[in-house]
Amino acid sequence: MAPTQCRLELPVGFRPADILEFHGRDVLAVGERTTADRLEKGLIWQGQPACLSIIFQPGSAEAELAIDGGSAEPAALMAAARRLLGLDQPVEAFERAHAGHPQLGPLLARQAGLRVPQAATPFEALSWAITGQQISLGAAVSLRRKLLLAAGLRHSGGLLCYPDAARVAALDEARLRGAGFSGSKTQTLLAVSRLVEEGALPLDDWLAAQPAEEVRERLLAVRGIGPWTVDYVLLRGYGWLDGSLHGDAAVRRALGRLLDRAQAPDEKEARSWLVPFAPWRALLAAHLWASLALAA
Repeated sequence: MAPTQCRLELPVGFRPADILEFHGRDVLAVGERTTADRLEKGLIWQGQPACLSIIFQPGSAEAELAIDGGSAEPAALMAAARRLLGLDQPVEAFERAHAGHPQLGPLLARQAGLRVPQAATPFEALSWAITGQQISLGAAVSLRRKLLLAAGLRHSGGLLCYPDAARVAALDEARLRGAGFSGSKTQTLLAVSRLVEEGALPLDDWLAAQPAEEVRERLLAVRGIGPWTVDYVLLRGYGWLDGSLHGDAAVRRALGRLLDRAQAPDEKEARSWLVPFAPWRALLAAHLWASLALAA
């Protein structure tokens, strides 16, 4: 079947490089391919292998979804692409509100237009957060690649598709341990996958309402999931911009740089410093993450 296509208008100052960098973290490109102006991502669309392509042009982006053996409604593709690109995030309001802040204002000016790239689905955000707990980014990317290989679903265009909850739940513990997952990560990943399959964690249904407190409560009830994981899922999976990522080591390190400190603040101090920036604390965390790359 012919791919579904749509065109998106991009706001002035949109930063395609942020999207491409986020989705191009795996240098082996088994599940995503990126170039200077293009993203191709393998995913599962309504149970079928699919490839989402986004081509950036000045002021716009062309999105295309090729599904093996199926097709998508243009409106559904438009909604998915807008969410993936963070187009509905009120970044301009955040920048205006804090332009005069003595430390943050200059950083916002240097990084104007920064948005938070999104995972393709809430389950991808959740499973990635579980994968990346307490290990380096490089190790997490490698482990993520092994998860795609273990699931083994490939689109006809060649990319491996990021597995959905059903396919992860179908993997046994030995398969995940063989892929390099620790015992605790294996148990948590299988537990959340099965809960999603059973309907106890309606991740996709929450996209419509984004009930942050309900998401938090339900996820924290799962053994192996803590506050950092929940805030990360709310940010990358739902575009909720007010999670306090004070527990993130990189956020604290960047905050120490911003405040010209010799040492990063501890979690308690970082949490207190972020409080006045509600309802944009997670967006501020994204700026702090980006500032580390800018400094490097």
